[in-house]
Amino acid sequence: MAQDPNSTLPELQLRPAAPAPTGPEPSSLPPEPVEDAGTQALSEALSSSFRIIKVLMAALVAVFFCSGVFTVNPNEVAVVLRFGVPRGTGAEQLLKPGLHWAFPYPVDEIVRIPVGQSQSTVSTAGWYAISAEEQAQGVEPSPLPYLRPGVDGYTLTADGNTMHVRATIKYRISDPIQYAFQFASFTNLLENVVNNALYHASSRFSAESAIYKNKTGFKEAVLAHVVEGIDRYKLGITLEPSEVETSAPLEVRRAFDEVLAAEQERGKKISEAQGTRDEITRKAVGEAQAVLSEGITSSNRLVQAVSAEASYFREQLPNYVNNPQLFTEMARIDTLQRVLTNAQEKMFIPARADGTRRQLRLQLSREPQKPATLPQAQ
Repeated sequence: MAQDPNSTLPELQLRPAAPAPTGPEPSSLPPEPVEDAGTQALSEALSSSFRIIKVLMAALVAVFFCSGVFTVNPNEVAVVLRFGVPRGTGAEQLLKPGLHWAFPYPVDEIVRIPVGQSQSTVSTAGWYAISAEEQAQGVEPSPLPYLRPGVDGYTLTADGNTMHVRATIKYRISDPIQYAFQFASFTNLLENVVNNALYHASSRFSAESAIYKNKTGFKEAVLAHVVEGIDRYKLGITLEPSEVETSAPLEVRRAFDEVLAAEQERGKKISEAQGTRDEITRKAVGEAQAVLSEGITSSNRLVQAVSAEASYFREQLPNYVNNPQLFTEMARIDTLQRVLTNAQEKMFIPARADGTRRQLRLQLSREPQKPATLPQAQ
């Protein structure tokens, strides 16, 4: 038989409450576990590891930031690229020599530009093929009776001949930003400009002129065209003194050299002949001037002497007119006095009483020849 649940309620309500315990109230926290030595050592090891990791992370952060310190060397400038874009504007983009800082790669990238150094590029598009060993030793390759397409370079001259030409262009960077970032391959572009200048100048000079007679003019034409290309493309460089070499094809260079040697010998002979001519001309002019001066001096002396004698005769003319005989005797005496004064021997021939003339004959003969001296006997 089922029991009514409500019948038990009065009994539960009438049951007295249990007395409160008189001892201490138990704690609500769970009891602390007892740690052994292994657990404690592991805990300390983990704590030490965390501290070491923190120190290493701090050191890595410090190294990361310190790695951004860099030095720009003398004779160069640097540009900082932040995510591929130059940092700053205008002149601020160029970092001068000294100590600088930037974020490490890949945030920032340092591009160094050697503005203070002389750069050079060599154009060999018109030069014959030569190996590095031959060029280092200064030895030319063996000549061939033909040019090898794609191997030997050459240019065509204005007179339809072929020649080899090579240029070594030296320059300095004047606009670093333009030089470093405006062109994908600056060296290739400059080499193409030089090649174009070589072909352009070759087409305006004959082979003989470019190789021998007017090498300076050919070089100036090449460099002028290179400067024009630098200005046209705004390469950001300044041209320095450069070299341009020309050469006849190796197979016919000997013939060219012989022609040049003959022309040089001809020029040498002409120069010597002109020098001899000039020397003879100067000597003849000097002698003629001396003869002319001597003639003028003698003429002046003779004119002066004749003038003095004429003056003397004009002065003596009245005396002669007054007494010709006395004047004649005085003149004769004066003449004899001058003659006899300088004579070492004096001979007088008296006049005959009858007034006839005497004849004076002189017998002249050569000096007697001295006998030849005979050689003494040994």
